[in-house]
Amino acid sequence: MERLQKVIANAGVTSRRKAEELILKGLVKVNGKVVKELGSKVSDKDRIEVDGNLLTKEAKVYYLLNKPRGVITSVSDEKNRKTVVDLIPCEERIYPIGRLDYDTTGVLLLTNDGEFANILMHPNDKVDKKYIAKVKGIVKGDTINALKNGVIIDGRKCEKAKVKLRKIDLKNNTSMVEIILHEGRNHQVKKMFESVGFEVLKLKRERVFIFDLKGLKSGEYRMLSKKEVAIVYSLQKK
Repeated sequence: MERLQKVIANAGVTSRRKAEELILKGLVKVNGKVVKELGSKVSDKDRIEVDGNLLTKEAKVYYLLNKPRGVITSVSDEKNRKTVVDLIPCEERIYPIGRLDYDTTGVLLLTNDGEFANILMHPNDKVDKKYIAKVKGIVKGDTINALKNGVIIDGRKCEKAKVKLRKIDLKNNTSMVEIILHEGRNHQVKKMFESVGFEVLKLKRERVFIFDLKGLKSGEYRMLSKKEVAIVYSLQKK
């Protein structure tokens, strides 16, 4: 017997967190009856429906995408814009782990394994994310120190970050800054720079945990190895 939200996540429908939301909204049925209790347990013999769709098991798949600009980090889009799922042709119902803005590029992981996704999205000081931001203006030491120590965005102080000035372009009045975070708050990098008076012109995520863009051009993807998947799962034991 396993918890209902875990079974839904492991079936590749969505993440465990989203599965919990669906249960609370009354969109999940077990053997024809609506279940709203998060502690409910089910077995392999139970018939589970999620938002009217019968739950079926499918093979777990894991992808690393170099997300290009102008692509939505979503499974579908009301405006019929291209989504990250459109870039990876596969039979499984994959979804992105976390989000990257429409104009942000770089590392994005996609899977149908809710448990795997939950490990990487859950706050963990071992799962860091490295970004390269091109900002308008010349960034100096005091700004770097402020970002390192944690600025306040949306009324809450950010955790300390690793920040390094990569280069400045006096002619074009721009700076390239590397920033490594453990948090994953909405539009965090852009808001952090905005809080210290700088506009982000371009943003690229170069790494998430052990996953980087090596060998991948913009829009290209690859499947993760069994070893890489195992390394992510090993975080549960730490």
